[in-house]
Amino acid sequence: MLNEDTALIVIDVQNDFCTGGALAVPDGEAVVPLINAMLPDYGVRVFTQDWHPSDHSSFASQHSGKQPFETVSMDYGTQVLWPDHCVQGTHGAAFHADLLTDPADLIIRKGFRKSIDSYSAFFENDQQTPTGLMGYLRTRNVQKVTLAGLATDFCVAYSALDAARLGFEVTVDLRACRAIDLDGSLTSALSDLAQNSVRVVT
Repeated sequence: MLNEDTALIVIDVQNDFCTGGALAVPDGEAVVPLINAMLPDYGVRVFTQDWHPSDHSSFASQHSGKQPFETVSMDYGTQVLWPDHCVQGTHGAAFHADLLTDPADLIIRKGFRKSIDSYSAFFENDQQTPTGLMGYLRTRNVQKVTLAGLATDFCVAYSALDAARLGFEVTVDLRACRAIDLDGSLTSALSDLAQNSVRVVT
C-alpha cells in the first residue's frame, strides 16, 4: 500500500561513502538494494547529496596541521574535520551506480556553502540555514518521514532529529542504514533518537 502522506528520505548514498570511497562507511553499499526495494512503497521520495566545494571548511586539508577526524571550533560549534569527500562534480559525489535514482521526486544538495557543513537534510549545521526540504514536504502534505542511508550516526540522525523538531512523525529504518561509529557516535545518536520520540526499526 502506497504511503501517500509519508516521505522516504534517502540520505547520501554516494560513492565516497561506500567501499573504496574517500570517507567509506563500513558496508555502506549494503543499503542500496534495501532502499531500492523500499522506494515503491512511498508517495514522496527525496534523496540528499553531499555536495562540497573542493576547499570546504570541514575538510582537514584546509586546516594546517590538522588530521581527518580531529575537531575544530567553528562559529556554529564543534566541527569534525573530514577527509576531502563528495566534491562537486566528482565520481565520489555521484550516487552509487546501483541506486535507483529515477524515482526521486526531489534531490537536495547540501554542504555547498564553503564556510559551513551540513549533515541534516533540513538545516545546515548552524541549525538556522534551511535547505528548503521542510517547505517542500509541507506543500506535498507529508506528515511522516522514514529515513534510510548513510551514515546512521551523522547525516541520518541529524536529519531525523530535525524532522522530529519540525513536527513530523519520524522513523529511522536501521536495516537500510550503516554507521561510521566514530568514538561511540552510534550509541550517542541512537540515544538522542530515542529521547526525541524517533521510532527506530531494527
